Amino acid sequence: MAALTRYRAFFQFLRPQMSFRDCGSISQVFHSLLYKRAQCARHAISGETRKYSSDVKTGDDLIVKYLDGDDSGIVVFGIDRPKAKNAISKNLVKMMSEAVESVKKNSKVRTVILCSIVPGIFCAGADLKERAKMHQSEVGPFVAKARTLITELGNLPMPTIAAIDGAALGGGLEMALACDIRVAATSAKMGLVETKLAIIPGAGGTQRLPRTVGVSVAKELIFSARVLDGVEAQSIGLVNHAVDQNKSGDAAYLRALELAREFNPRGPIAIRMAKLAINQGIEVDLTTGLAIEEACYAQVIPTKDRLEGLAAFKEKRLPRYKGE
Repeated sequence: MAALTRYRAFFQFLRPQMSFRDCGSISQVFHSLLYKRAQCARHAISGETRKYSSDVKTGDDLIVKYLDGDDSGIVVFGIDRPKAKNAISKNLVKMMSEAVESVKKNSKVRTVILCSIVPGIFCAGADLKERAKMHQSEVGPFVAKARTLITELGNLPMPTIAAIDGAALGGGLEMALACDIRVAATSAKMGLVETKLAIIPGAGGTQRLPRTVGVSVAKELIFSARVLDGVEAQSIGLVNHAVDQNKSGDAAYLRALELAREFNPRGPIAIRMAKLAINQGIEVDLTTGLAIEEACYAQVIPTKDRLEGLAAFKEKRLPRYKGE
């Protein structure tokens, strides 16, 4: 009976998720205005420079790029706070929240890559200089907003990949943990270091790290505030891939882009439903999880993409999925 109740609750939750099929394209973004650092960050991929769409939303702390051509559907969130080591500030939280909201219901967005524009750093965690200027009454609300942002990042319906080319500490690692997949340079440094400051991870780290690496390992890492490199992180399952850093300093980003390109040709509705089934099912017993899978499977049956997949298989050609 309890399982049935959870199943019914999930099914009610599932219905609004389907609205992405009816959503229009993303709102008109600001005209292209890339910083010189971002231009310098367009390093070679197989002898070619990175290809970014002319639709680029740029701000003080974040650059959002909509890739085009064969990479259409891939969106890159690039954190750009070089003087603060990409630390999480009020403005960054605001801009990232807006970016997450802008892609959430856009059926044309197939994968989001979270990376850094600043060489050698992913995110150093909370902006402690800004935090020191806050009144004690401001700290709680700010942490709540940061926690909400990271939760919303984790709830995006499309795959998300964190490309960790440098240090990801505290809140920076918590952002990466909210992504579906993490790729790191072997030289990257990662850790939840909050206990050094006599606090605890406050944006999901105590919950997502155990779910990723196991309870005992997570306790050891949080209690000790230990920092791992990419090789160590891969060995415990904290990251999916660890790649040797290149001269351009964007090896993890390039590997993340390769993964996004693997996802791109697949049925976008199927991928979203698979993500939903996994995320919801992992939190419940197997019986309820199977019911969740059944409910998600039912959503792909009436799609045009499913018929296109069958037709392409029969005709021995590549399918052309439209997310319909």
